[in-house]
Amino acid sequence: MSQKVLLNAKEVNIILHRLACQLIENHNTFSNTVLIGIQPRGKFLLDRLEQMLRTDYKIKNLNSGYLDITFYRDDFRRGDKPLEANTTEIDFIVENKNVVFIDDVLYTGRSIRAALTAIQSFGRPRHIELLVLIDRRFSRHLPIQPDYLGRQVDAINEERVKVKWKVNDEEDVVYLINS
Repeated sequence: MSQKVLLNAKEVNIILHRLACQLIENHNTFSNTVLIGIQPRGKFLLDRLEQMLRTDYKIKNLNSGYLDITFYRDDFRRGDKPLEANTTEIDFIVENKNVVFIDDVLYTGRSIRAALTAIQSFGRPRHIELLVLIDRRFSRHLPIQPDYLGRQVDAINEERVKVKWKVNDEEDVVYLINS
């Protein structure tokens, strides 16, 4: 197994600031916008973006939460072992709000499809956007594209993309892994 660094810590930080600025450009004060991290890995990206928006860009009224999509996935009962559920932490209604889904890697699009179904339990959003750190553009099974994108990666065959976050992996880095 070999791995190649796609993004180092400095590049990840630059991309996160760019994504934060794009969010500010489109949502200004975030008064009618909520940020939703898709569990499990979107949580880490949301936490970093939220910290930047609050600390570096002084955004005050920011609603954010985490959405577990386990029971909405189309492969929920297909494996040999049951999927582990995460927690949903949304303490607000999304009715008539602009929702920005946040995830680390956009691969087949099936997680986003599940998130679109799951979010309906919290109201009917006015508009939904998608922010991802990495887009594996040639792997899509569904016609889903990100509105905010860190970087596109052309991973083929058995290649995987692995995002590591400082908070739990001791470094911010994105690898392309060849099995």
